[in-house]
Amino acid sequence: MKSLRHALLGAFALVAAASAHAADHPDWTQPEKPFRIYGNTYYVGTRGLSAILIGSSKGLVLIDGTLPQNAAQVEGNIKALGFKLEDVKLILNSHAHFDHAGAIAAIARDSGARVAASDAGAKELMVGGHYPDDPQFGEAPEYPPIPHVGVVADNGVVRVGDVAITAHYTPGHTPGSTSWTWESCEGSRCLHMVYADSLGAFTADGSDYRYSDPAHPERVTNYRRSIAMVAALPCDILMSPHPSQSDFLERMAGHNAGTQPDPLIDTGACRRYAAEGTRMLDAKLAKERAGQKAAP
Repeated sequence: MKSLRHALLGAFALVAAASAHAADHPDWTQPEKPFRIYGNTYYVGTRGLSAILIGSSKGLVLIDGTLPQNAAQVEGNIKALGFKLEDVKLILNSHAHFDHAGAIAAIARDSGARVAASDAGAKELMVGGHYPDDPQFGEAPEYPPIPHVGVVADNGVVRVGDVAITAHYTPGHTPGSTSWTWESCEGSRCLHMVYADSLGAFTADGSDYRYSDPAHPERVTNYRRSIAMVAALPCDILMSPHPSQSDFLERMAGHNAGTQPDPLIDTGACRRYAAEGTRMLDAKLAKERAGQKAAP
């Protein structure tokens, strides 16, 4: 009984920490009506945090869960679309920060779904974000850990029924960052769907982590490789963990309003998203180098 009480208190503390950190982003918990994006792909996240649902002949795949306190909201959105929660068979993750992975443990428990991620991503998820190699370690709140997380290899394919989803390792924002691609069809028309992970280069305030650290040249090399990977993906509809980064919800509103024939389809979106990632990384590197020169 004591261990259960300690576990519950720990879970409440993690949710409280996440809530405090998210207070500056009210859209992260703001409800968003779930909707079909295209074919068998649906949006079930909040206004400011994406959660993507993919239907198949043998159940559902969920990518990301948003904040710990949003678990019931995401589950409610899945049900609002007419699905059963227990039909979620697999949960995938873009990167293992609290605002995208925080609710995964609860949703996996409630649905019975298995969880999978990249090699580093699985390790991050199983320790609830307590991962010293993360650039935002010490600042990004921890969250309920997931006891068992399967590993999907780089360029590996996971299948649920007739749906095949490919993992593209895109380390940089976190060591385990992963972008996911699949096809969704309406009739004979199939589109390339891309859920591109965040490409922003951020570090915790006061952290010793530097992307420009000469002792770790792989940080920049891997980051630029990730950006190039996203730019080169076949890309008809781009989604991202923060929908504002890809103007996704705004494009969806235009689609629903009928102001454009296919505002969601933008074959240049991944290249622009990658170009913005390059701009942010270059700015971060310049800031780091300027700070090093200014140091006594």
